[in-house]
Amino acid sequence: MTLMALRTRTRDRWTPLEGELLGFRGMQAYGRRFARSGRGAWYHFAIEVVWQLLVLTSRFRVRGARNIPASGGVVVASNHLSFADPTTLTAFCLGAGRVPRYLAKASLWKAPAIGAVMRSGKHIPVHRGAATASGAYRDAVAAVRGGECVAIFPEGTFSSDLAGWPMKAKTGAARIALETGVPVIPVANWGTHRLLPAGSWLPRGVPRRTVELVAGPPVDLADLSGRELTRDVLEEATARIMAAVTELLAGIRGERPPG
Repeated sequence: MTLMALRTRTRDRWTPLEGELLGFRGMQAYGRRFARSGRGAWYHFAIEVVWQLLVLTSRFRVRGARNIPASGGVVVASNHLSFADPTTLTAFCLGAGRVPRYLAKASLWKAPAIGAVMRSGKHIPVHRGAATASGAYRDAVAAVRGGECVAIFPEGTFSSDLAGWPMKAKTGAARIALETGVPVIPVANWGTHRLLPAGSWLPRGVPRRTVELVAGPPVDLADLSGRELTRDVLEEATARIMAAVTELLAGIRGERPPG
């Protein structure tokens, strides 16, 4: 079957079929449909450079992108396996029509090159050492209330599980969602640990690595909405978010996590 035969139309733009493995031409076509408005000059430049590297070193299989709302505030929560994860998750969000904003330590804004990308991309500094937990995430709360797509790796670091399953997460994503009422979209990201293993500086793109990304429906937090954000409430919401991510990852891998 030819690439032309596999094309469908969404808002008059090429989009892959669910589960289609994108080769070189498919990756190029996928990149042409990325959201561009609101990137900012330096973020735009970084996206274009890194995407061309991904086109050469990886093949994507994407599913569930329609679960990411086309507009309005949203939190996208993904598992974390590699330094490549922000690049693949960014591409997935862009392919869904959204420009993701990331949380990162505030000190990065002072770095010459990285700081320019962070400011240009309207990324969100985490104010570590803030007087309250909510204060550390105040800019993220403001961003989603302003209609932004905020992407978060709730684990905060690479999974330490030897088989790559998600580990216990921090409560930041849950706090932002419950404080604002925006949906949380779970995403499973698999294959980046082979593309750029922990400790590596260069991608291992020969042969090209398959990266799979799947988004699920919003995590149901309705019964927790409006309640005081106690530790128990935040941990329950976080557990639901990570359970949804794990379920998506199990579907990709075709196996269940131990226990």
